[in-house]
Amino acid sequence: MMTQTHAAQAAHIERQFGIRAEAYVSSDVHAKGADLHRLIQVLEPYRGGVMLDLGCGGGHVSFTAAPLMQHVVACDLSSRMLEAAAAEAARRGLHQIETVSGTAEALPFADHHFDVVVSRYSAHHWPDFEAGLRQAYRVLKPGGLAVFMDTAGFAEAAADTVLQSIELLRDPSHVRNRTLAEWVQALGRAGFSIEDARSDSLVMDFAAWLARMATPPVHEASIRALLACLPHALRTRLGVQDEAISSWAVPIVFLIARRAA
Repeated sequence: MMTQTHAAQAAHIERQFGIRAEAYVSSDVHAKGADLHRLIQVLEPYRGGVMLDLGCGGGHVSFTAAPLMQHVVACDLSSRMLEAAAAEAARRGLHQIETVSGTAEALPFADHHFDVVVSRYSAHHWPDFEAGLRQAYRVLKPGGLAVFMDTAGFAEAAADTVLQSIELLRDPSHVRNRTLAEWVQALGRAGFSIEDARSDSLVMDFAAWLARMATPPVHEASIRALLACLPHALRTRLGVQDEAISSWAVPIVFLIARRAA
């Protein structure tokens, strides 16, 4: 059952992302990336299986996986995101993709339903991160594979405080970016065994990153003012290379986990 807090967050996410669904379908940051190329390699042994794209957003994980899978369920709580993803899947002729409305904390699927669960750039919006991981574990078949890709937090407190503040100013539906260590620990508590866990960074065009979320001018000004007053070492840690803040580097994680057979 969805709690009042979860319902409020769901409504907030729908407001934030629903009207921007097309922007996320066409976003280069979401449509491309080394993580998607790696995902194809990871999924190869599961060719012909059934996969859940958890928090599918614009559908890029589903589009990437569909040629390998017998069936892909693209699940998101935003109805407009699902509509945009379904329209793009139809345009591409990817008829094995089905869209289903649902939240990470209360997935509308039976136990042991999927061979693979994949989630990309979604978990930092979940009101209850660990409940979402437990649900991913529940719907996986014994021996099933889970792949999680997300923006991440910094282990250093100062950098992480700035990162989380910027994320929240840019997008009020942001909950929290977790560090790689936090991911590993939470997946273990959910029952998963970890097969690979790695971190990297993703260089973002700063103006495009703000524009994609239609960040209000007052929030953009606050973000730029915050970054401008930081010590040089901290700005460098955040990947800010120039005074104009043309780009920055967002930490990301890629984890492969498995449910016990």
